[in-house]
Amino acid sequence: MNINMKMDFSSSLTSLLLLALSLPSEAGKCPRLCSCDSTKLTVACVGKNLTEVPPTIDEITVKLDLRSNNLQELPRGAFMLTPYLTHLNLQRCNIVKVKEGAFRTLGRVVFLNLAYNKIDILYQESFDGLSSLKELHLDHNRVEEIQPGAFTQLGFLNMLALTHNQLVYIPNMAFQGLNSIKWLRLSHNSLNNLAPEAFASLFTLIRLSLDHNELQFFPTQAMNRLREVTRLDMSHNPMIYLGEESVSMAKLTHLYLDHMSLQDLSDQALSDAPLLSHLDVSFNQLRYLEPLSGPKQLGSLNLTGNPVYCNCYMRPLREWARVGGVKLLGVCAGPPHLSDEPLQAVAPMDLRCRSRGEMLVDELEKEDENTESPPPTAKPKQKVKCPVNCECNTEAQHVTCEGRGHTKVPRGFPTKTQLLDLRSNHFHNVPASSFPGTSQVVSLHLEFCKIHQIEGSAFQGMKNLLYLYLSDNDLTSLAPGTFAGTPELTYLHLEGNRLAQFPGSALAVLPSLFVLHLERNSISTLQHTGLLSSSSPKLKELYLTNNTIASIAKGALGFSFLGTLHLDANQLLDIPTQALSEASNLEELSLSQNSIRWVGPNAFQPLSQSLKRLYMDQMGMEKMSKDALAGLGPGLTALTMRGNLLEELPDLSPLTGLEVVDLQDNPLRCDCSLLPLRRWMDNVSMEVTAICGHPAEIRGQKVKDVLVFSSCSEESFHPKEMVVAPRPRKLKKPKPNLSKGSGVKTRPVKPKVKLPKPSKNKTQIKLLSKTMIKSKKAV
Repeated sequence: MNINMKMDFSSSLTSLLLLALSLPSEAGKCPRLCSCDSTKLTVACVGKNLTEVPPTIDEITVKLDLRSNNLQELPRGAFMLTPYLTHLNLQRCNIVKVKEGAFRTLGRVVFLNLAYNKIDILYQESFDGLSSLKELHLDHNRVEEIQPGAFTQLGFLNMLALTHNQLVYIPNMAFQGLNSIKWLRLSHNSLNNLAPEAFASLFTLIRLSLDHNELQFFPTQAMNRLREVTRLDMSHNPMIYLGEESVSMAKLTHLYLDHMSLQDLSDQALSDAPLLSHLDVSFNQLRYLEPLSGPKQLGSLNLTGNPVYCNCYMRPLREWARVGGVKLLGVCAGPPHLSDEPLQAVAPMDLRCRSRGEMLVDELEKEDENTESPPPTAKPKQKVKCPVNCECNTEAQHVTCEGRGHTKVPRGFPTKTQLLDLRSNHFHNVPASSFPGTSQVVSLHLEFCKIHQIEGSAFQGMKNLLYLYLSDNDLTSLAPGTFAGTPELTYLHLEGNRLAQFPGSALAVLPSLFVLHLERNSISTLQHTGLLSSSSPKLKELYLTNNTIASIAKGALGFSFLGTLHLDANQLLDIPTQALSEASNLEELSLSQNSIRWVGPNAFQPLSQSLKRLYMDQMGMEKMSKDALAGLGPGLTALTMRGNLLEELPDLSPLTGLEVVDLQDNPLRCDCSLLPLRRWMDNVSMEVTAICGHPAEIRGQKVKDVLVFSSCSEESFHPKEMVVAPRPRKLKKPKPNLSKGSGVKTRPVKPKVKLPKPSKNKTQIKLLSKTMIKSKKAV
């Protein structure tokens, strides 16, 4: 070895020593269960069951990811040691409360994700200190109250997401302080009323999402405050009529009113929206429409899914659209000779009514039918009455008696009432015919009323009722005729009661039932005779979380259109394969937090053509057959098996459509038997976190990082059917639910990457390692 080579070798050893000496101090700044990148200044502690923010995070950290932990409460000064953070992710951390001053030192944070937690109130000081925040995610929480001044510290916020919460009412000045807000998302709440000044001071707002709520009328007063909004989504709200000058928004360009209950739309409804270019009123109940006054730049009017009758009453609209260059989307529902004809293709001259003689005959027939009860010559004016200790808003068609101490259901509501709110009273018993004169009511709230009995025909006459909320009462059973007289009931909430059996006989009179909530009851079995699935032909979503279900009979789930089934946090010991054979259209199945230790072959075969999302977290699962997922192919997009006891996994390569995979917190055995999983992980573009639990020397390392698989040959891998004798099983109280699917949503790619081949000369590597160690000692 020449002098130069010796000097280079000595220099290399010195560098290695310096690096080794520096490692302990660097490692000390990274919490034990976390992964840190000192170059990007990021720390990730995802899914580590942390109960507090790690105190050893490096002060200069810029991005902190604490997803899927168990923080529950954020105390004051929770992030005092990380003042340089710009991005903070606290998604799925079971956070119930954010205390005053929790974020007070985070003046540099621009992105904060608090989604999928359990926050119910936004306090005045909740976000104090976040003076630079631009994006705040509070979706999928339980927010039901926004206290005044909750957002006053967020002057630079651009986007606020409050979707999928429990908001019923937005008070005046609720969003005061959001001086830079561009997009406010309030979709998927239970909003039925907005205060006139609810959106006051939002002078920069451009986009507002209010879809999937319970607004019965267009909130004209509240919307008048939004001077800059260009996009407004009000779809999926049960509005029936849009009156004159309802929409007064000078800069509005896109308005979505689809999937509502619109039966009439005034020609002057949009007279104060001159810049409107796109109007979507698809999937409503409009039979015809008059030319719209106001919008001068309208380019598209979507009438798809409406029962439009193409006769002479539609001629003015068709001519108006032709002259103004407005594209009409949709087809004629009648008369027969124009049925299914595109509106855009129908010529104005083809839009004709019947002859005057024919119409005169019809009028005479109608007169004959009405001779017994001639109309009065003058309609007397009647003073609108309201029950004592209630508030009646006749314009909004909304009545509230919430929390007024009523012990009996009040009588004498205005006949046009559409939303009736009676929650938080003390009714105990609801007798027959408790709601006379309420045939127009669409939504009825009876939550937290301590109801333990509902007599048959209690809701008789409520022929337009769509939403019924009976959550959090003391019901132990429901009589067969409980819901008689409510043929249109679509959404039924019975969660948080003490029902011991599935109320199948009570549901037999609900042909329109679409969504049924039965979470947090005491149902122990699902019997074939108890569901009466043929009586609920439209049932699409069934939620049975947190009951005590231990068995499901074959045929008990025979709802032909059932698409979502949540059975998590029950007492099932096996996959209910036979019962699932009747649910041929099921797309989402949650079995998490059941004590299912063994998943046998073909467990989900009956759902092979429909299942898209499968959740099996925290079940204590120890073994899976190599054919457990047989039949589930490209259609499955989400698979989670987090927090189980699995050492081996079946081959996932047939599941080519997966976008979300969660295998965390399983003690996988990292030997050649796991080679198919390792190959699959190398050949998909999404990030899959899987950790080795065995053997001991590599415990805690990521499956993708260990080199043991490089020595595996094709001959060394012999897949065997994993059969295990059933153990005695003790039913345990379910642990708190962790997140569903925390993987990155990307599409798999075709296999391209090959595993590294084993080294041809391991002896040389060992000798070289020994030489380096001796050289270091000499230095």
